[in-house]
Amino acid sequence: MSDLLKNRNAIITGANQGLGLAIAQAFLAAGANLVLCARDGVKLKAAAEALQQQAAPGQKVIWDICDVAVPLEVTTLVDTALRELGSIDILVNNAGVQRPIGAFEDVDWNEWVRTVEINLLGPAFFCRCVIPHFKKNGRGKIINLSGGGATAPLPRISAYAASKAAVVRLTETLAHELKDHHIDINAIAPGALNTRMLNDVLEAGRENAGNQYDRALKQQESGGASLENAAALCVFLASAQSDGITGRLISAQWDPWKTLDTRRDELATSDIYTLRRIVPEDRGKKWD
Repeated sequence: MSDLLKNRNAIITGANQGLGLAIAQAFLAAGANLVLCARDGVKLKAAAEALQQQAAPGQKVIWDICDVAVPLEVTTLVDTALRELGSIDILVNNAGVQRPIGAFEDVDWNEWVRTVEINLLGPAFFCRCVIPHFKKNGRGKIINLSGGGATAPLPRISAYAASKAAVVRLTETLAHELKDHHIDINAIAPGALNTRMLNDVLEAGRENAGNQYDRALKQQESGGASLENAAALCVFLASAQSDGITGRLISAQWDPWKTLDTRRDELATSDIYTLRRIVPEDRGKKWD
């Protein structure tokens, strides 16, 4: 992946651990300058310092505490990125939470709303802040993290599922708005990762998580999906290799994304890798 992102400037949210940190490492290896943010400043500082030690001469790693659900903190981070780097080329909306876990009518409502604020409104406001800059530059890349909750019901993890599905529709909608400005925006499903979110389900227990708890146990035993593979997909979508591929939900684990650049025209004229309603005819039925 060396030099795929050389001299590109990227904002990565939730970059102090898990997938966010893996994406930061992959972007750094590909030549990008980084602006990292998260809520936990201690972990973020340690991650940024470790990344800076791996950086090539001239590569910059900038970090700041930011709650993506607080608009003022988002605008401050974007202003910092522009001041320190001069421009922004890539936005990765990775920060997210999975709680509350439990029956919809029983979970704490304020926590449910907070999850939607972080998972949906945070990425939406970050996009809103960088889009004018991208339009001015005539290009840009936005990568939104989605997941299994966007494409199938996720009982007892309703706030996460609803917000991640909404992120995909936001991605598709903005792709149409931005297609004439050479701004590509895509969502990715990284796979079932053994990260903090897995621990959340296990800590919730079978009583609160239901069948999701048993799935989490199996995932823990299997080792989960590859962080590095998901990060590599992000590098692809952030690079010039993916120019023109936009408005898609792409699975790091199951889709042949490494060759999608050869299918650019097919994607542009189809609804492949999008969320759509299933009608009877799609299942071989004819209902009058």
